[in-house]
Amino acid sequence: MPSLREQLPWTSAPIIVNAPMAGFAGGKLASAVTLAGGLGMIGGIFSVDDIRKELQIASEAFKSHPTLGSSRTLPVGVGFLTFVLKLEDVLPAVQKFKPAVVWLFASKSLDDYTEWAAAVRKVSPDSKIWIQVGSVTAALHVAKMAQPDVLCLQGADAGGHGFEKCAGIISLLPEASDALAQEGLSQISLVASGGIVDGRGVAAALTLGAQAVVMGTRFLASKEVNVHPGYQAAVLEAQDGGQITTRSKMFDQLRGPNIWPEMYDGRSLMVQSHKDYMNGMGLEEIQKLHGEAVSEDDKGFKAGLQGRAVMWAGTGVGLVKQVDSAKDIVESARRQAKEILEKVARL
Repeated sequence: MPSLREQLPWTSAPIIVNAPMAGFAGGKLASAVTLAGGLGMIGGIFSVDDIRKELQIASEAFKSHPTLGSSRTLPVGVGFLTFVLKLEDVLPAVQKFKPAVVWLFASKSLDDYTEWAAAVRKVSPDSKIWIQVGSVTAALHVAKMAQPDVLCLQGADAGGHGFEKCAGIISLLPEASDALAQEGLSQISLVASGGIVDGRGVAAALTLGAQAVVMGTRFLASKEVNVHPGYQAAVLEAQDGGQITTRSKMFDQLRGPNIWPEMYDGRSLMVQSHKDYMNGMGLEEIQKLHGEAVSEDDKGFKAGLQGRAVMWAGTGVGLVKQVDSAKDIVESARRQAKEILEKVARL
């Protein structure tokens, strides 16, 4: 099987990927990351029509590029939450745009990925299948059943949704790599996510065996991301990420019953809704206050963690200090990682 760089020929090493943050990562961000030599990802939630619009935005951005504009696949990826989207609704969009990567996440059952992977390959044979998991057991199962091109191993430090029970990437990635090799599955590329926000994290992930790294929280402070200004300001003011964020299923109950499969929860900044929950306030009252807050002009995003709306962010949030262009984020992380690895090699 070709290496990740061969699969994504426009990329520069080390490969930086923006996470397919549903609702945040659109065509503008994805195209900017790809044009900087990374892999740009578009994240979708419930609407395939919205995903089509963002894919079109990315497609337009490459039209004048001498090589990307004539690529056999659209040089971005698109992420699908398989527990909420119907396969038959997704396939026409994949067939039309032929994204370089189709990223699958959050199936109700790990076996569901097998059907999705086969169907995507049928309508777009050149698209690579990436599947996100958060445990060694899941990595082995998905590798055997769905035979993805890439497994994204997401550690416990990640913002947004992931496995409720999971390890940090520093142990998850090496153990998964060893387990896959033992089963003769080392041809599957591994990428790392969870707590990586700069070149230091990139370098660490590469030494653990990752062929690329995924950053989500860092791109919440990019110029191209789709995010409310109040949300972005909260990311920039956050410090001590392990203390100011937490994982909880409560975040998925703020708008009503939790629709996520049982194995998942999410990491957010510790907003007022969560503080009230921990202090014993009833869920119905929290939901009522949340509903009132998100209808206001600030959409429930307030400074000082006083807001009631969820603000997904990983433990690396304390390292995010300023808003930069996606290009600068990618190039800075790549440059810093190379410098660190060269320095370590001299030791």
